[in-house]
Amino acid sequence: MTFTGLRRLALGSALAVTLAPFATHAAHAACSVGVSMFTLGAPYYAAQMAAAVDEAKKAGCTVTTADGQNDLSKQIGDVEDMVSKGIQLLIINPRDPEAMVPAVNAAAKAGVKVVVIDSGLDPKAKYVTLVQSSNDQNGFLVGQWLADKMSGTPMKIALISGDKGNIVGEERRLGVLKGVIEEQLVKSGHAGFDVVAQGWGGWNTDGGLKAMEDILTAHPDVNVVLGENDSMVLGARDALREAGKLKGVLLVAAADGQKDALELIQKGEYGATGLNNPDLVARTGVDIGLKAVAGKLPADFPRVDYTTPEVITKDNVAKFYNPKAVF
Repeated sequence: MTFTGLRRLALGSALAVTLAPFATHAAHAACSVGVSMFTLGAPYYAAQMAAAVDEAKKAGCTVTTADGQNDLSKQIGDVEDMVSKGIQLLIINPRDPEAMVPAVNAAAKAGVKVVVIDSGLDPKAKYVTLVQSSNDQNGFLVGQWLADKMSGTPMKIALISGDKGNIVGEERRLGVLKGVIEEQLVKSGHAGFDVVAQGWGGWNTDGGLKAMEDILTAHPDVNVVLGENDSMVLGARDALREAGKLKGVLLVAAADGQKDALELIQKGEYGATGLNNPDLVARTGVDIGLKAVAGKLPADFPRVDYTTPEVITKDNVAKFYNPKAVF
């Protein structure tokens, strides 16, 4: 089998643990929360920010926010500024899993409780917990669905990834490919597909469009687009449509469940996506963080909280579609 453009295929799988958000808020007197997002350049992150701010304000906290604008130096400065202003809780979606460690550790040393959401951070960082959907397990379910859908048809996959070095993106794409391989082996005893190219879309629609345009130049015969989020796949769809090549191409995202993608899934114009609810992730992170600030979090609380994995397809999309959703 060919895995063009991939560094490796890890065959371990993550344990998915379901944790519901806390149902009620404890009383928090004069609490101060900082929310640092590495970017607001995609609808998912904007929805995540809005949910975190709303949850903190509902608990009676003052909130400071910062958009890192996909710039590592800016996000580091944002965190330092929040700490200097006396925040008690930092909710952070980090730009880089390694480079953000010193800033997070400095915040923790200053007495700030840190909760990481969505994107990974090196475990040596001193944070309370990481709240995210299970990128591995969501991807695995999407991969199984993809293998079944394309059964008997050779796959020529255009892979649209987020940012180089991003742990979340890596977990998502490898999760999907593991799911494809496992399902193929179970059903037929052999596995095979071709990742013809990997493009980098920066997690947003415009980036996905540009990455797909570049891939189509060298590989006009792709029949599957696999993206690490819906926004990039939606951009890739635009590029395919403009090139007159949308027909016969299956669109699949490892994660998100963006409203625009779900609407296309309902119409049969988009294959599947993994469930990654920004509202749930952000609100859960704030609730856990406020428990930690109040000294009410169990000492053995896990360092990673996973929401329930799910692949969203035409068969179950009605369960997840909300026309009033921000994202």
